[in-house]
Amino acid sequence: MRRKRAIRVLVVDDYAPFCHFVRSTLHKLADLQIIGEVSDGVAAVQTFQERRPDLILLDIGLPNLNGIEVARRIRALSPRSKILFVSENRSWSIAQEALRGSNGYVVKSDAASDLLAAVESVLEGKLFVSASLAAPNLTVDHHEVGFYSDGRWLLEDVTQFIGSALKIGNSAIVAATESHRNSLLPNLRAYGLDVGAAIEQGRYIALDAADALSTFMLNGMPDPDRFLKTFGDVILTAAAAAKLQSPRVAIFGECVHLLWAQGNAEAAIQMEKLGNQLVNTYDVDILCGYNPDRLRDMMDSHIYQRICAAHSAVHLRS
Repeated sequence: MRRKRAIRVLVVDDYAPFCHFVRSTLHKLADLQIIGEVSDGVAAVQTFQERRPDLILLDIGLPNLNGIEVARRIRALSPRSKILFVSENRSWSIAQEALRGSNGYVVKSDAASDLLAAVESVLEGKLFVSASLAAPNLTVDHHEVGFYSDGRWLLEDVTQFIGSALKIGNSAIVAATESHRNSLLPNLRAYGLDVGAAIEQGRYIALDAADALSTFMLNGMPDPDRFLKTFGDVILTAAAAAKLQSPRVAIFGECVHLLWAQGNAEAAIQMEKLGNQLVNTYDVDILCGYNPDRLRDMMDSHIYQRICAAHSAVHLRS
């Protein structure tokens, strides 16, 4: 569609190679003019105030101020501004939060096929959401499990899971072994997070997995009332500290792994079922981690199938 004047575009992303991709892609539309590129959320709001672009392409995980808050501030300044999120985050709950203050959402890995179509749709006043995000049921897998033969892979997945939640302003609870809690902190800092600030704000709550178990185990099995009370209280505390209007709490737990390692697989399965009750009661996303000494032996057991059946998604890294 040919427009009467050039459309002025501001690109907000802290990953230089992706900015280069955006430039080369948008140059295919002659009436688009990139008037600025910024890599910081605060700078994005300042640049918008100074230059008033017609369209903002906006990432979510930005330094200093996340993209969802950037969109909220821009909307307050200029309700008619066009905002298109371009993010690798595939969580539908996060996308919903982003879409409350924008005109579309493109998954970065689909940008080669989706970006130009999304820009055209947004400029025409239409909503655009990448097909890979907008699954027919529009749901998110709230209770997932990961099986890891190497603790490094576990930490890699947990860093991304917890880090992406904290980056956009949500809260996180980690119930893990001491070694994994200690290893996770530098990983989250390397992910670009001010973990100290998140702890001070109450958005990052770390629990010892063994201590957590001691609060709700009774006669070798998790007591439902004690379990729901223990985690319910912590979830409400974490959610109250979140920065988003409709917060979710990301929970990573190794309590079930400790039960499995103790030879109490039935207790682990019961706890996984109680985790589903948390999902049905609170706005949470749960990742349970198993890091057994012999993963293949675990996978050959009937208990493994029962554990998988208690989850909405299963990740295997061996």
